[in-house]
Amino acid sequence: MRGEPGAEAHLPLTPSHFSRLTSTSHASPLTSHARTVGQALRETRELLQAGGVPDAARESSELYACLKGRPTSAAWLDRDEPCAEELRAALEEAARRRAMGWPQAYAVGRANFRGIWLAVDRRVLIPRPETEGLVDVVLAWMRQRPAGRPRAVVADVGTGSGAVAIALALESDAERIVAIDRSPGALEVARDNAARHGVAGRVELRQGDLVAPLGGERVDVLVSNPPYVATADWERLEPGVRDFEPREALDGGPDGLAPTRELVRAAMGTLKPGGLLALEVDAPRADRGAALAAQAGLAECAMLEDLFGRPRYLRARRPADGCD
Repeated sequence: MRGEPGAEAHLPLTPSHFSRLTSTSHASPLTSHARTVGQALRETRELLQAGGVPDAARESSELYACLKGRPTSAAWLDRDEPCAEELRAALEEAARRRAMGWPQAYAVGRANFRGIWLAVDRRVLIPRPETEGLVDVVLAWMRQRPAGRPRAVVADVGTGSGAVAIALALESDAERIVAIDRSPGALEVARDNAARHGVAGRVELRQGDLVAPLGGERVDVLVSNPPYVATADWERLEPGVRDFEPREALDGGPDGLAPTRELVRAAMGTLKPGGLLALEVDAPRADRGAALAAQAGLAECAMLEDLFGRPRYLRARRPADGCD
């Protein structure tokens, strides 16, 4: 049985919330007798196996590593270490969530993005490895800017957990990143993540749809991972995505291009001359995305590949006044 959205969807993963987050219909194999990490992991594996989770041994190690914010090898390296009660209870809670079908990142309440750990819950999309490449597109453009230019102002539309905005704040000298989302809950998650990583002073959160919260302000970079699943494809998504992740962060309208189309149309009026538009797009619709950018009057429209060799990133530039 899969978990249904509810108040527990964004509760922190702490022992105090255990009874509200898990079913009480089954006795727990995890007890306070687990004195070492190895013992706790064995009992976690039993709970996962009872819930039908494939490869429960690997899964238990991954849950431990995520909770600790360390590589998967940590489970083996720490096996003889004492296991604190708080960690034991967190492992049990995460395992119960996984047994109910929750995606791993939601089960532990965090996800790794470009080497940093971000808090995530069902108010935000789980950051994907492909989106790490979107950050690289922006960083490459920033490195090529002429010396002496003012530091860039970036707008990250649909910030969700704040992954792109926070990564850019940590990895670039951008003066300011305006992180936009229409979901108040998502902005709460992004705010906590920005504070946790010490970049709250450079990540400015604004609520609203697409570029409207900019209020006419021009930026150097407009970056977004917009919703790009076609509405007709929704029911064909994997259950771990369809049943748990926020639909508004995934559903891109009848053809999957509605938000992309709006962002491309807004780019000329949002970017400063020479500014960068960088969008993540659905690979099968990549050519259509590039065509939209060219039709909107943007220059140097190109599709770049992701780490799997699929066309994934639309890169375009607003022409410099009088130069293009």
